[in-house]
Amino acid sequence: MTTDPAAFIRARLHLAPVPDCPGIRLYAPDARSGLGRLAGPPPYWAYAWAGGLALARHLARQPQLVANRRVLDFGAGSGLLAIAAAKAGAREVLAVDSDPLARAAIALNAEANGVAVTVLDADLAARGAPLPEVEIVLAGDVFYLPRVARRVLPFLERCAAVGKTVLVGDPYRRPLPRARLHLIAEYEVTDMGQGGGHKTVAGVFSLVR
Repeated sequence: MTTDPAAFIRARLHLAPVPDCPGIRLYAPDARSGLGRLAGPPPYWAYAWAGGLALARHLARQPQLVANRRVLDFGAGSGLLAIAAAKAGAREVLAVDSDPLARAAIALNAEANGVAVTVLDADLAARGAPLPEVEIVLAGDVFYLPRVARRVLPFLERCAAVGKTVLVGDPYRRPLPRARLHLIAEYEVTDMGQGGGHKTVAGVFSLVR
């Protein structure tokens, strides 16, 4: 992996408007970016996925959900939800991701959109990890594999159990724990995930306490 993630992103990706999210731009790849040749974790951070798009749209329509609140973007990827929360008036926004390229992308994307986001390198889903001091937890597209879902759900349930509001965005992937979620809204979005660019329906859910 490159020793300077920010330089790698600036050199290989370009700022582009995010479909369905007016006013937000993210560093996005093209055919020449060569992300498929990267060693290490898949470059999920380089794409705007359907669940995140739906939840970002919901925050734009319902800014009171995060206005004047401390917000965490969990498994933040590109930082789309962190940026959407900041634009909706959140008092403070944290974003956490395990991938160093993702953390660099979040910082660059926040800067490009003129918002303040604190980027964290922490495994919040680890057993015994302290809960973040936030009021709202945003989780876009975190239920994409069964093993990942089994790991992140206990963390989100811990957050809900102590009174934090947990909002989830997902296009009804199979590992989504529907029995633990309450559907709030649905949006048709342009899924810009790897190989995407097609319209799909994604839900916005709250985690039931």
